[in-house]
Amino acid sequence: MSHVPRAGIVHRLDKDTSGLLLVAKTEAAHAALSRQMKARTIRRRYLALAEGDLPLDAGTVDVPIGRHATHRKTMAVRHLGGRAAVTHYRVLKRLGAMGHMSHVTCHMSVVELSLETGRTHQIRVHLAHLGHPVVGDTTYGKHPASFWRQAGVDRQLLHAYQLSFTHPRTGRPMTLTAPTPDDIGRWIGDI
Repeated sequence: MSHVPRAGIVHRLDKDTSGLLLVAKTEAAHAALSRQMKARTIRRRYLALAEGDLPLDAGTVDVPIGRHATHRKTMAVRHLGGRAAVTHYRVLKRLGAMGHMSHVTCHMSVVELSLETGRTHQIRVHLAHLGHPVVGDTTYGKHPASFWRQAGVDRQLLHAYQLSFTHPRTGRPMTLTAPTPDDIGRWIGDI
C-alpha cells in the first residue's frame, strides 16, 4: 500500500464539528475521490442547531466566502475576492427556549444542510450571514463561550451526518451515516 500525503483526507471537518471524514487509503483512491469532490458529486449532509427561527422552511445561500479582511483566521462573506459558496438548507424542526436553556430568549431551529461547494467554515459563515448562527459557535455567533457553557454547550452544534459518493475501486454508490451525538440529540429529540 502506498502512502498518501496528508493522510489522504478528502472531506475534513472544522474543529469541534462532529461527524464523518472521508480518508483515502491509497493514492489512486485519493485521486478518484478528489475528482468526485471537484466535480461536486460527493454529497455531504449536515445537521445543525441554529439560533432563532429561520423565516423560510427551505432555501439556498449563494454568497461568496473568503478570508476576513482583518481577522485572517476567520472567513467572511466577500462579494469582492471571495470564492463561490452554495449551501442548501431545510428546517426540520423549530424549538422554543427549552428547560435548562431558558436564559436564551431566542428560539432555535434544527436545520439539515447540504453543500454544493466546500469552503472553510462555509455552513457556519452562511448561517451567521442569515442572522441564525450555529448554536455554540463563538467565532461567528452572537454569544461568548461563557454564555454557551452556562447552557451546557461546549462546541458549535454542527454534525456531518451523511456522505454519499462512488466507491473509488468498485464503482458502487456508497452512503455512510453517523449517528447524532448526544450533545445535539438532547436538544432535538426525535426528528
